[in-house]
Amino acid sequence: MLKKLFLEYPRLTLGVAESLTGGQVQARIVAIPGASEFFLGGITAYALAQKQRHLGVDRATAQAVNGVSAEVARQMARGACALFGADLGIATTGYAEAAPEFGAPAPCVYWAICHLLPDNSGNLRDGFLGFQGLSRVDVQEAAAAALCRELAAYLSAWRSRARG
Repeated sequence: MLKKLFLEYPRLTLGVAESLTGGQVQARIVAIPGASEFFLGGITAYALAQKQRHLGVDRATAQAVNGVSAEVARQMARGACALFGADLGIATTGYAEAAPEFGAPAPCVYWAICHLLPDNSGNLRDGFLGFQGLSRVDVQEAAAAALCRELAAYLSAWRSRARG
């Protein structure tokens, strides 16, 4: 379904920025036959310095929240668009395990989708998911699956609006 949503007119391209999911979103995307027709690339930027260097995440903003917030996810998604020259950028950041010292009593993920439009404006969609009782690996897998579902839902809605 994602391939079809990217390849309809106008064709769209995708860049991915991951932290919490450690490449699992990219793995799901490249598992789609023909992904090379729309997927430009991805980066796993786990450390704050790398988020700043490669994705343009604001250091002060990220340091204040230990690199985990809706705003950091939005900046990462915009950074993925810029890094790969993509129409859409998607991003994840969060905690795969509880981090009460940072205000996360349970595993959680912030995700974002940035869609750069031809008129240089952009759509931004983001969200938060909390996870209880899941292992670290299960949190990462669930977060990657959820972001792919959100991406499909966003593209379906955008395509529907564009058609009608």
